[in-house]
Amino acid sequence: MVQYPSGSLVILTGLPGAGKTTLLQRLYGLHGAESAPVARDTAVVIDSSQSRRHWDGRLTWAPYPVRRAVVFVTHVNRIRRALARGESVVAHNRGCGPYVLRGFAWLARRHGAGFHLLLLDAPPDVALAGQRARGRVVAPRTFARHRRRWEGLMTRVKGGDPAPAIGARIVDRAEANLLEAIVFDATGSTIR
Repeated sequence: MVQYPSGSLVILTGLPGAGKTTLLQRLYGLHGAESAPVARDTAVVIDSSQSRRHWDGRLTWAPYPVRRAVVFVTHVNRIRRALARGESVVAHNRGCGPYVLRGFAWLARRHGAGFHLLLLDAPPDVALAGQRARGRVVAPRTFARHRRRWEGLMTRVKGGDPAPAIGARIVDRAEANLLEAIVFDATGSTIR
């Protein structure tokens, strides 16, 4: 079990294909067809795939970069709205670049929430296999960029610097498979 203070923003991140959506589906009983955030237990679960499904078939006229931007803005806005309501949020985000993380940190601070990272560490070959299994493979150049950013973030976190988050927890695929819950309560942050 991983435990965070109530009202926190926990970003579950990792390489594309690492298993983030699969983990959220298992922990929160999601079925993979949701197009809106889901309230479960003490948290609101916000997966970027929910925003992508929300816009499926509605932006066919737009070039891919525009569709991707609209989906990302929708995803971030859903996180913002949940934080504004004082809800605890666990959100999937594959982007782990410094600007994206600083944006989430700012958003959390603006709403009085703690910002935490839950890093799902999968080797690149395993992540690529995960992409193939789901039938959605990231372009090699894009994956290389994600990999560079991921490796930089992992180096910082392993060195004791979770910034801009106030805390970070790394789990590998085996640990993720054993994880039973992400819990939000008023007692604070502990990991068991």
